[in-house]
Amino acid sequence: MNVNQALRLVAGVMILVSLGLTYYVHPNWVFFTVFIAANLIQSSFTKWCPMMTILRKLGLQD
Repeated sequence: MNVNQALRLVAGVMILVSLGLTYYVHPNWVFFTVFIAANLIQSSFTKWCPMMTILRKLGLQD
């Protein structure tokens, strides 16, 4: 698995987790989903994503 595949996996899992928390725990968890979306939008413009840095440090290759 490379960095891009892992990033998509992490983003998808985090969105599903945040939506589950919104539905089952408290509606304010929707802001976690908003944070994830904002980070994805920001990374599309700046070409930098904090999660990609973490995944590279964990040893995943580009």
